[in-house]
Amino acid sequence: MKLLSVVIPCYNSQDYMEYCIESLLPGGEDVELLIVNDGSSDNTAKIADKYAIRYPSIVRVVHQKNGGHGEAVNAGIRNASGFYLKVVDSDDWVDVRAYLKIIKILKKFVTEKQTVDMLISNFTYEKEDKKYKKVMKYENVLPVDKIFTWEDIKPFRRGQYLLMHSLIYRTELLKNCGLVLPKHTFYVDNLFVFVPLKHVKTMYYINLEFYRYFIGREDQSVHESVMIKRIDQQIKVNKQMIDDLELENITSPKLRQYLLHQLEIVTVVSSILLIKSGTTENLQKKKELWKYMREKDQELYREIRYGMIGILLNLPGRFGRSISVGGYKISQRFIGFN
Repeated sequence: MKLLSVVIPCYNSQDYMEYCIESLLPGGEDVELLIVNDGSSDNTAKIADKYAIRYPSIVRVVHQKNGGHGEAVNAGIRNASGFYLKVVDSDDWVDVRAYLKIIKILKKFVTEKQTVDMLISNFTYEKEDKKYKKVMKYENVLPVDKIFTWEDIKPFRRGQYLLMHSLIYRTELLKNCGLVLPKHTFYVDNLFVFVPLKHVKTMYYINLEFYRYFIGREDQSVHESVMIKRIDQQIKVNKQMIDDLELENITSPKLRQYLLHQLEIVTVVSSILLIKSGTTENLQKKKELWKYMREKDQELYREIRYGMIGILLNLPGRFGRSISVGGYKISQRFIGFN
């Protein structure tokens, strides 16, 4: 059994997937690289097969009809045989020194039979044309280099949150928690983070910049103009997070606090994009999203709607909307995400 399964979803990734794969090969026989070719029409399949032939004991390839990023991740989880699982998008890469340290830590968990559900590390925004690289770190909120539980964490800052890039899950937990990402839907990485968290009991944080998250291409799914065009998919994910939360079933106050924090961030992004689009149709969709939350869970709605951010997002009129957008632009400058 492999120590770590790394799922690499690929769709028409011929121009950058090799850099990603090469950064992961130093894991050697402790890892399996699961390259999921999601119905690509370029040379992605050939490149993937080339690596499988060259490294038959490390690289496995799954070819499937196009189902979107979520279905590629689903396929990776289904086929994973490692104790732990990490998703690395094909246009991103990892820092090799941090990678080898993480493998050493995971090996210790397994050999000493320590059940750790989730390992957390830092990630860097590799933003195109930016000299300053923003690093998402957690040393102020998580114990470092020790196993801990939700009761040991501190409150996260407004712009600080867990992304897919910062997480490695125990594979069995992912397979048993009921996570199935929707097909043909962008932004499902939010669900990949959010849904399993209720099942996580033990965690470990290593304060290293492991994942390199490339951001800034004009055609990238997280580019603001692209997100506005795909706003219905963002809303779909946002609503699924609302459906999944079920506050009454969460007994840990600190887990509850964090899940509310994560949902608030995603709702902020949805609301700001709907406001910035400027269309009457999208402003109505914003109202409907908040109405959906209110009708689904009154307590959840009160927690988010009447906090500082919820009030800022729902200021009335054109002037109120301009204040909301202005506040978001300031946060972009200091937080560093699109």
